[in-house]
Amino acid sequence: MGADDLDLRTSTWVTTVAEGVATALRLRRCRLEVVGGHDAGLTREFTAETIRVGARRENDLVLLDAKVSGLHCEIRLDEHGYRLRDLGSKNGTFVGGMRVVDVYVNPGVVLEVGDTRLRFDPLPGSVEVPLARTDDFFGLVGRSVKMRELFARLEKIGPSEATVLITGETGTGKELVAEAIHKSSPRAGGPFVVVDAGAIPRTLVESELFGFERGAFTGADRASAGAFERAHGGTIFLDEIGELPLDLQPKLLRALERKEVKRLGAQSPVRSDVRVIAATHRDLAVEVNRNTFREDLYYRLAVARLHLPPLRERREDIPQLIEYFFRQMGEGHQRLQPETIELLCRQPWPGNVRELRNAIERAVVLAEAPGESSVVRAREAAPGQSGSGSDDPSLSLPIDLEAPFKEAKAQLVEAFERRYLSELLRRTGGNISRAARRAGLDRMSVHKMIVRLGIPNPRD
Repeated sequence: MGADDLDLRTSTWVTTVAEGVATALRLRRCRLEVVGGHDAGLTREFTAETIRVGARRENDLVLLDAKVSGLHCEIRLDEHGYRLRDLGSKNGTFVGGMRVVDVYVNPGVVLEVGDTRLRFDPLPGSVEVPLARTDDFFGLVGRSVKMRELFARLEKIGPSEATVLITGETGTGKELVAEAIHKSSPRAGGPFVVVDAGAIPRTLVESELFGFERGAFTGADRASAGAFERAHGGTIFLDEIGELPLDLQPKLLRALERKEVKRLGAQSPVRSDVRVIAATHRDLAVEVNRNTFREDLYYRLAVARLHLPPLRERREDIPQLIEYFFRQMGEGHQRLQPETIELLCRQPWPGNVRELRNAIERAVVLAEAPGESSVVRAREAAPGQSGSGSDDPSLSLPIDLEAPFKEAKAQLVEAFERRYLSELLRRTGGNISRAARRAGLDRMSVHKMIVRLGIPNPRD
């Protein structure tokens, strides 16, 4: 029996060679048939990982039902089966008379959207999704099937001029993916400019993006180029695009479509030849239905879509990531024992790759010889984790037993902050915005800590 004849409940599967090495990912063909409603009789077959249904023409299945939202629902094929998600539609998605938000469905299920009834059927055939041969793509590392599938897509997207929307949980490495796309593109010799929409005060977002002329507002004593001008000939990365104020979204859409920007206070626009990559941890399709994100801007950004898997779905990459972090930190650091790495592979890592990296770096900064206790307790001491770490003998920070408890604790915390931020600034080249993202803090908080502690910035 061939792979295509597997149980139809299997939506994806991996083909391997004799040594157990994955060679390709198979994606099952599927069919949606309208069995009731305005579009009755309409049938479409798909060979896609995600099938979107809605009234907008950009959907995979377009319905004329007036009660169907522009982006109504989607069916995603993953290793667990067929995942049906309502995208925050106005009238909901129903299965068996019950309104559903996120559920795995069986083959042959009939779902209701508006006044339309749809039958979903997996088909015997499948298509092959290529996997990249490399496990390192411009600084992105991973041997898992999910990452090699991502690398294969990046190999195609990188050389193009397509606008890219990257989604994924916080800490999955969206900025690194954007940098990899830039480095693999014909624009690699041009600038790579990062704008974190979630870290800029609302009143400054427009001037940061588009720049301003002298006298444009109080305090504008000189003209300044915005991010789009600075990125001319290169790539602009709009991080946390979902945080962009609604009233600024039409201006961003205009800049994308006309390839020109106008500074605040300027009379005429300036040409801006940039490739745009955007990222968010939000589900923008849901935000569109909530009217918090413009639908036309969403489709303009999502010409190519990439979704980054959380670390818990690619645990086999953790040993390679740990070794990569140690190489970044340079020679002289003791490597982890195999049993420690095995233990780390069993952790849930809700903060994803960023949390893993911070745990390794924190263990190295605080401990002379990072071992199981120092690494695991470093993770437990991270925000949202349990564990006091008060009896950790590997801490090299001195404790003044002559001082009262609160004073001794304050000294210890200040010493940790000083060492942590100093090392973080060194590794980010003094870039406070990047340091803040790696630390999981806002930029102003990091800046205030640097000033309070009197830490010299390597950039200065």
